[in-house]
Amino acid sequence: MNKVVHHSLFSEFDVYLFKSGKHFNVHEKLGSHIIELDGSSGTYFAVWAPNAQKVSVVGNFNQWNGQSHPLAPRWDESGIWEGFIPGIGKGELYKYEIKTYNNKTFQKGDPYAFFWEIPPNTASIVWDLDYKWKDKKWMNRRQKMTGKQQPYSVYEVHLGTWKKPNNKTESLSYKELADELVSYVKEMGFTHVELLPPNEHPYFPSWGYQITGYYAPTSRYGTPQDFMYLVDSFHQKGIGVIIDWVPSHFPTDGHGLAQFDGSYLYEHEDVRKGFHPDWKSAIFNYGRSEVRNFLISNALFWIEKYHIDGLRVDAVASMLYLDYSREDGEWEPNKYGGNENLEAISFLKEFNETVYKEFPDAITIAEESTAWSGVSKPTYVGGLGFGQKWMMGWMHDTLNYFKLDPIFRKYHHGQITFSLIYAFSENFMLPLSHDEVVHGKGPLIDRMPGDEWQRFASLRLLYGYMYTHPGTKLLFMGSEIGQTSEWNIERGLEWDLLKYDYHKGVQKWVKDLNSFYNKSLPLYEKQFDPDGFEWIDHGDYERSLLSYLRRGKNEDDILVVACNFTPVPVEKYKMGVPLEGDWKEIHNSDDKKYGGTGNYLNGKISTIEEEWNGRPQLLELDLPPLSVIVFEKLKSKKKKKSIAMPQGGE
Repeated sequence: MNKVVHHSLFSEFDVYLFKSGKHFNVHEKLGSHIIELDGSSGTYFAVWAPNAQKVSVVGNFNQWNGQSHPLAPRWDESGIWEGFIPGIGKGELYKYEIKTYNNKTFQKGDPYAFFWEIPPNTASIVWDLDYKWKDKKWMNRRQKMTGKQQPYSVYEVHLGTWKKPNNKTESLSYKELADELVSYVKEMGFTHVELLPPNEHPYFPSWGYQITGYYAPTSRYGTPQDFMYLVDSFHQKGIGVIIDWVPSHFPTDGHGLAQFDGSYLYEHEDVRKGFHPDWKSAIFNYGRSEVRNFLISNALFWIEKYHIDGLRVDAVASMLYLDYSREDGEWEPNKYGGNENLEAISFLKEFNETVYKEFPDAITIAEESTAWSGVSKPTYVGGLGFGQKWMMGWMHDTLNYFKLDPIFRKYHHGQITFSLIYAFSENFMLPLSHDEVVHGKGPLIDRMPGDEWQRFASLRLLYGYMYTHPGTKLLFMGSEIGQTSEWNIERGLEWDLLKYDYHKGVQKWVKDLNSFYNKSLPLYEKQFDPDGFEWIDHGDYERSLLSYLRRGKNEDDILVVACNFTPVPVEKYKMGVPLEGDWKEIHNSDDKKYGGTGNYLNGKISTIEEEWNGRPQLLELDLPPLSVIVFEKLKSKKKKKSIAMPQGGE
């Protein structure tokens, strides 16, 4: 085997950018790259290990012998070790053997590797990212929609457990998912999928949140090109792809980033900043330029190389607060005496600014569970710069309210109305995510009290209320079929439930809600604007009733919604409306086709000229039990004016 040839892909300017934290395509330099040099094909290797004594490339090609292929350190004190090995090509396994400053020797995977072995094996793989994309139509549409309001109805998916064939012992491959999952999401009418972290991770039950391969899709389901094919297939069906992105922490597995060169390189050395007590994982050092490079380059990498449409950033709250999940004495205040992590805040702002500068048609979404101000506001007004934020308060209040026996809901009416006090303080996404169906919480259907009919009626009511509430939507897989067991990483979804009418009814209801949301301007044109929502009556706590308006930009684009949170039907319910004329019931969760009674359908009704709820007209209608109903104003047909024909001689 040929020896290492001293060669560099780094210019002096590259090194300057890297050391200053501004090299946002550093993945094109660090890692392993197949190149031609002096007529020979081989692989260039480069790794950042500033505190190492020696770094070598090891693999099957040299019997994992650390003496055979040492890399050379750059002269500029960048901490980069590099070299070209002729004859090394695509598919070659490798690691970096690192001798530390205190003479310890160990092997590490490549932080910038594009591909890894299937766990539990831990070697990196030399690979390329060549792929011929066929999603030009989608990418052009995405660009045209930049800055415009659009529906986000997101289906959250764990790829490995969405469907498990062969007695639930195997996962579908990326190629199989490109057929089955893409077709299903299209049929259900979701606008986007959100994938739990698709990155390489050693421990399957971590769901992907303990990442070792930040630049690689997991090899469990196929190659990087297979994952590209999956994304491409979604795009060709008009479906956007969001991935969970985890810059908050990383695992301490021996082959990963932790103490990479024998020092605390990617993580903080101070345990008060560098170790996460909840997840027993390491926390990135956001104040180190090269680490910021690693993360921001990674964000751009997924959007550029894999055509990802958005990044949902995991556990933002844990990044913002120095005392997150820590007791007194376990954290150190910042220089101003506060609990804010100034380095992480600076990082998040730079991350968002850079993503939107490079890809203004992409989106970033924060999972942030506190009342931090301005998460989805621009950085130039003091915000963090995210495009949207998960509305965790709405989720907690709503699920807690639905758990109540309906007879007691009147005493907790404020719990279901409180979200509208702050609904427009951020660009909110309403999440019913994987976190709500794990760790003993059970499936969503288990939150619903009463007999079987009432439980399914309440689940349909929950979804109808969610889809007509301001904000974008997210639903975890299985929730749309009324999954009856808690999500389990070892099992697939319970697709056989669809042989039962109640489950088919819930699925059809979600499908129709998606279609309705996607086509209804009042539901998304002003979903982040207080002008898009108006209470009709939020004070009828005795009967646990709510009614409200949703508005689009045009005066005629208006919907009225009524919710009955008890199993008692209400006949001749009066609801004030702003416009005179005919109104049509367009959705009723109590319809028989969804599993309802079908006894309280309203059809078309006309306004009565009487002031009600402070409005000049009212509708009198029937409210089914445990239901949500939606009316739209029928546009009046304009009569054509007759044109008098001129008479002879005129």
